[in-house]
Amino acid sequence: MRRWETPRGVRFLTFSCQRRLPLLSNPAIADLVVQSVSHARAGIELFAFVIMPEHVHVLCRPRIEHSIENVLRSAKMSVAKRVLHRWTTLQATVLDDVRDATGRPRFWQKGGGFDRLVRDEAEFRREVQYIHQNPVERGLVDRAEQWKWSSVRWWMGAREGEVECDPPPMDGMEGWKGFME
Repeated sequence: MRRWETPRGVRFLTFSCQRRLPLLSNPAIADLVVQSVSHARAGIELFAFVIMPEHVHVLCRPRIEHSIENVLRSAKMSVAKRVLHRWTTLQATVLDDVRDATGRPRFWQKGGGFDRLVRDEAEFRREVQYIHQNPVERGLVDRAEQWKWSSVRWWMGAREGEVECDPPPMDGMEGWKGFME
């Protein structure tokens, strides 16, 4: 999928593991993706995220000098290289499951994933709530704040040990509590 850049546009992004396998159900790998999302903040304003067992949702806006495509490529590549190297070292059988048609192992599904421009405040609110409720809707936890790999606790006021999120980009959202509204 070709990603159309919209300067300073807020984007709802989804990218998936190879063959939508639950590769992120391994807590160490999910933690690695969270670190990668945190490092990506150098190139994006991060509003919300969730790491699910087989995919990732991110609500963000590129910083002026960066493109979403380059930031995502860097974040995804750092995870893929580390995990695939580890699996190769361990001679893990999962490598057979993640090979593409050419026989090359891939951690992430090929392509840019799902990418939608968020047009207004109402859509922004819906996307944040969707992101934070995703683990609950899937039955992984009873309450959103129980899911470790999400920005929900940041928006609920827990700051220590959480990935920092940026304030909402729309006027009139000062004091917005993210998940709570």
